[in-house]
Amino acid sequence: MADTFIALLRGINVSGQKKMKMAELRAVLEDAGLQNVKTYIQSGNLVFDSKESNAKKLEGVIVKTILNHFGFEVPTLVVREDDIQQILKGNPFLETSEENKLYYVLLQNPAQKELVEEFNQQNFEHEDFYITDTCVYLLCKNGYGKAKLNNNLIERKLKVQATTRNDRTMRKLLELSN
Repeated sequence: MADTFIALLRGINVSGQKKMKMAELRAVLEDAGLQNVKTYIQSGNLVFDSKESNAKKLEGVIVKTILNHFGFEVPTLVVREDDIQQILKGNPFLETSEENKLYYVLLQNPAQKELVEEFNQQNFEHEDFYITDTCVYLLCKNGYGKAKLNNNLIERKLKVQATTRNDRTMRKLLELSN
């Protein structure tokens, strides 16, 4: 029996970088053994089934397949539906904000405790954040596009790979995984 997974690809089809057509991506991933591959918007959101239950192995399959077919590496995070549910439920800003101000920076690995403590000392005008082992929750009162607190800064300060999604995308991926 196959399990359902969600894959988040970082930095594709952004500003003309790492371009790939979603239909082509679906086809090459299905050729690589993933099943029922669905994409959501053009920025690297996948829902798929696999008999392989190890998310790290699936990340490897996706990264290798993209590298072999498209010729570039794409940081990839594979999670399960219940991981997304837990992240959404754990958002400390849900009650206090409009959904279009909420962002989730999903972490490849937990950040070192000392780096989290150091980062927690930071202050960003019109922005708030909360760090867990799997996610940095962002509340961007002026929108993510104007935020100083972004994916690149978080990766640099916490020394982890990460990828960011807005609340609408996270909820849609959850819906597509059912």
